[in-house]
Amino acid sequence: MKRKENKSYFLEYFGDTPQLRVIDFLIGNFFFDFPMTEIAKGSNVSYNSIKLFFPKYIKQGIVVKTRKIGKSDYYKLNTEHHFIKEMMKLDWVLTKNSVLSEEKKELIST
Repeated sequence: MKRKENKSYFLEYFGDTPQLRVIDFLIGNFFFDFPMTEIAKGSNVSYNSIKLFFPKYIKQGIVVKTRKIGKSDYYKLNTEHHFIKEMMKLDWVLTKNSVLSEEKKELIST
């Protein structure tokens, strides 16, 4: 769930770095695969920055190559990776707790 400033609860808690923005984008779109250029646009990270750390994500198994269309390789989040499973759970808990906290504040103020 995204906030008004277009910053997720995940990024609010852990910081807004290019690496975390990419993970956050991929968690939010874990059903889909994307070329690196679309991951860059969707996560608001420059393509050149992604090229610096994305190979490490591939090597660690955090993202997996799903297919190739033309010259573009497509990648998606590896939801079977233990670290990613835990990050997805944590993202859900943070979002749920933050939404419930905001609802509680609204009830108190009215």
